[in-house]
Amino acid sequence: MKVKIRKGDTVEVISGRSEDKGKRGEVIRVIPDENRVVVQGVNMRTKHQRQVQSQGRTLNPGLVRFEAPIHISNVMLVCPKCGKATRVGINRQDGKAFRICKKCQASIDE
Repeated sequence: MKVKIRKGDTVEVISGRSEDKGKRGEVIRVIPDENRVVVQGVNMRTKHQRQVQSQGRTLNPGLVRFEAPIHISNVMLVCPKCGKATRVGINRQDGKAFRICKKCQASIDE
């Protein structure tokens, strides 16, 4: 299935962990094979990193915070025109497909 959310889009978390619900952020990465997206500032995890030496560089030890992927069904695209979380429709013209907002019918790809 084609993913309707792309890198750089603003999305809102609609379900999942209670501290992440309602948060908005930019999509950093889309993983279409697993139906997951990485959203900036959402689903933060902590990794205990030990000192590793690879390719002549040394990675510093300590706690590393990073965004973990969340399922694409838990986020909703925010329309840049109306500013509301909305479903996405596809409109085809002249052999090209454009994403549109289902609430205000405005084009998202501009």
